[in-house]
Amino acid sequence: MTIHKQEEEKLLEKFEHIADQLSDNGYAIVDNFLDPNEVHSLLGVLTHHKELGTFKKAGIGTSNQFTVDKQVRGDYIRWIEPTETLPPTQAFLDHMDEIMLYLNRTCFLGLKDYEFHFTLYPPGTVYQRHVDQFKENDHRRLSFICYLNENWLPAHGGELRLYLPQPDGSEKQVDILPIAGRLACFRADLIPHEVLAATRPRYSLTGWMLDQLNDLTFL
Repeated sequence: MTIHKQEEEKLLEKFEHIADQLSDNGYAIVDNFLDPNEVHSLLGVLTHHKELGTFKKAGIGTSNQFTVDKQVRGDYIRWIEPTETLPPTQAFLDHMDEIMLYLNRTCFLGLKDYEFHFTLYPPGTVYQRHVDQFKENDHRRLSFICYLNENWLPAHGGELRLYLPQPDGSEKQVDILPIAGRLACFRADLIPHEVLAATRPRYSLTGWMLDQLNDLTFL
C-alpha cells in the first residue's frame, strides 16, 4: 500500500469517527487530526498575522448588536479570507471541504459553506458560557475547533467545557484540553460551552459549517 493511500485511509477513519460521534453524542473529539508538521506550519501563519497586527478583539453578537466585553470574551481573532490564504491555511481549508462533503453524504446535513478564523486567548482570558448560533442568524450548524498548542499540559488549563443536555433534563460536563492537533466538533445550535482560563497563550483555528453560502464580510 502506498503512503498516499495510507494517508487517505487514515483521514477517512477520522471522518467516520466525526460522523459517528456527532450522530450518537452531538459532539466529536479527534486527536492528531493535524499532524505536528501541520500544526507547526499553521502556527507560523498565525504568528505572521500577529506580527502584521491583523488580529482584532473579538466581540459578542452581530451587526448593530455587536459589543466587546472582555469579561465575557477575551480572545482576539483573525478571519480567514478564502481568496488570500497562505499554503498551510489552504491545506486546512481543503480538509474542511472534504469533511463537509463527507458529512453531507453520510449525515444528510445540507452543509453549503464554512467560516473560520485564527484565535488567540491571552493568559487568564475566558469565553463565558454561550451557544454559537445567533438568534438573528441561525445558519451555523456545526462548530469546529482545531488546536495549535504545542507541548500543552493539564496544568496549563484552557479547557473547552461542553454542557451536554441529558434526557432527564440535567447536563453533563465534558472538559477538553486544547492540545496540538486535536479537533473538537459539536452542534452549534444545541450545545452550550465555554472556554476556561489558561496560564499561557492558547491558539486555535475556530469556525462553523453553515447551511447557506457564507455572506460574511471579512474585516
